[in-house]
Amino acid sequence: MVKLTAADELFVHQFPEPLPNVAIHHEHWRESYYFAIHPRESLGDVLVLTMAHFPTQEELDSLQFGRINGKLLFARHARPYDGDPHTTVVGPVSIDVVEPYQTVKLTVDAASAPVGLDLTFTARTQAYGLRRGTMKAGPEMIWDQSHMIQSGTYSGTYSYEGTTYKVDDWWGQRDHSWGVRDHQRCPMWMWLAIQLPDGMLGVWNWEYANGARVFLDGCFAPADGGEPIPVIDFSHDLRWTGENGEPVDYGRDGADVHGLAGRVEIVLEGGKSIGVEAEGTWCARYGRFGGGQNNMAVRTDDGRSGTAIYEITGAYHHHFFPVARADNLPPG
Repeated sequence: MVKLTAADELFVHQFPEPLPNVAIHHEHWRESYYFAIHPRESLGDVLVLTMAHFPTQEELDSLQFGRINGKLLFARHARPYDGDPHTTVVGPVSIDVVEPYQTVKLTVDAASAPVGLDLTFTARTQAYGLRRGTMKAGPEMIWDQSHMIQSGTYSGTYSYEGTTYKVDDWWGQRDHSWGVRDHQRCPMWMWLAIQLPDGMLGVWNWEYANGARVFLDGCFAPADGGEPIPVIDFSHDLRWTGENGEPVDYGRDGADVHGLAGRVEIVLEGGKSIGVEAEGTWCARYGRFGGGQNNMAVRTDDGRSGTAIYEITGAYHHHFFPVARADNLPPG
C-alpha cells in the first residue's frame, strides 16, 4: 500500500509519487534547515540549530552545536517519521516558518536539551537560490542538491547551564537544502556566510583533492532588500591556525588546529571584486568528517567590517586536508 501523509492533500506535488518518496532513492538523500546566530561586531557565543529529514531512514533529526563561554557543544535529537515526515518538531526542538522568506521561530525546550532557545529570525535580505550542483565518483552519485541561503537578524533569548542570555538583533544566515550529500566522501567544500552592515556575502565553493573547482555559486544580497548579485569568480588564501594564531598543518585529524585566517577574493556579476581578510576560531569541529565551522571577524578592502561563519570540510584536499580519510573519492 502507498504511504500517504497529510501534506499529500495539498497542491504541492512535482512528480507522480506521494511526498515521502523522493526522485533519487539514496541513503544520503536529505532535506534540511540550518540556522547560525552570532553577535554583529565581535566574536563571541555562536548558536547553530539544524533540522533534517531522511527518507531512506524514515527519520528526522535536529542538531544543536556552537560555542558558549568559549566551550564547544553538541547535541542530537531524533524521531521516526511515524506517518509524519513534515511537521518540523523533533523532541524539544521546533522550527516554525511563520511567514515564508521573512520570519522563522526557533524554539528549544531547555528542560530537555543542553541549550534552550526562544529566538525569532527576521529576514534582512532576499533569499538566494543556488543552482543545482552535482558531483560523482565515477558513476556513483556523491552530491546532487539544491540550496537556498538568506541573511537575517535574530532576537530573543538562549539559556545554558541555568543562565539565560539575551539576543538583541544578532546577525546570522539560514539555509534550506535538499538532495544527496555524502559528506564523508566530499573532497572539500567551503561555505562562507559573511555578514556586513550593508548585506550578506554568501559563497559555496567545492573542489577536488587537487584544487580543481567542481562548483561555485553565491551572491551579495543587499540589506535594503534589493536584488542579490551573483558571484561569478572566487579565490582563497586561507590557512589553519594554532593556539597562538600561527599557521599549522591539518595533518589527518586537525589536532593542532584552533582556528582559521586569511584572505578571499570574490568577484560579482558586473565585475566588482571584493577582498575580505578574516580571522577566527572554531565554533564547531566535525571530527571524522574533517574540518568544521569557524566564527570569523572580517574586514573588506573598502573598510567594511563584520562577522561571519566560514565552513571548510572534506576528506582529502592538497591544502586543507593533506591526509586522505576516505576511499573512492570523486572524481573516481
